[in-house]
Amino acid sequence: MLEINQVSAGYRGRIAVADVTVTVPQGSWLAVIGPNGAGKSTLLKAVANAVPHTGTITLSGTPVTTLTNRARARQIGYAPQTPTLPEGLTVTDYALLGRTPHLGFLAREGTSDLTLVADVLARLDLAHLADRPLPTLSGGERQRAVLARVLAQQAGLLLLDEPTTGLDIGHAQSLLDLVDRLRLADGTTVVSTLHDLTLAGQYADQLLMLDGGRVVAAGAPAEVLTAERVSRHYGARAEVLTAPDGSRVVTPVRAG
Repeated sequence: MLEINQVSAGYRGRIAVADVTVTVPQGSWLAVIGPNGAGKSTLLKAVANAVPHTGTITLSGTPVTTLTNRARARQIGYAPQTPTLPEGLTVTDYALLGRTPHLGFLAREGTSDLTLVADVLARLDLAHLADRPLPTLSGGERQRAVLARVLAQQAGLLLLDEPTTGLDIGHAQSLLDLVDRLRLADGTTVVSTLHDLTLAGQYADQLLMLDGGRVVAAGAPAEVLTAERVSRHYGARAEVLTAPDGSRVVTPVRAG
């Protein structure tokens, strides 16, 4: 279980997100939504202990600030929105970096690690690119490679910052479906940021809407996603419809 209590974080003395409190039960999915600059990425970085913060963030009762780097990497898988990919590595080499926290000192990956990574690449439609150097990938392929590394960690908490950026709708759905299956099968807890409000409402158990660095709404997607909120906080003309499965669909409305 992830507990975030009165957390504020920022950069160079500027507060980007303030007084956030939310509990994410084990095996559930929290989607953090809000307009550009709302503080979504900063909140994820605070949970990953990648930026200074005040307040408390605990994982199964343990403050993340007390975890060693190795212990944190075993428990938290973090995929940033704009990762820096090392040159000279293939897709397989990069995905195998996710196994590093589970290896002994100076140990090399074994057959089980290679098998696990091959399975992850296949699930993300990357098997045919396994031997391709990272710089030769398209933007969407790089995004999936980053997810492969994170999924190879087999961490109990996944932090995914805009995981569908650069992906067409089919690959976006396949990726989110895979994350959802891992969550349901293994009890993995997921916290993601998502620009696509319809996808956020379809996949997440609960939504946390930020604006100006502060929480403006929190709860089930049906409660948070309203046309009035989308208009007020995104400055958008939109209707919020209900799909046959009961999920919310946010559709833009043309002016005039």
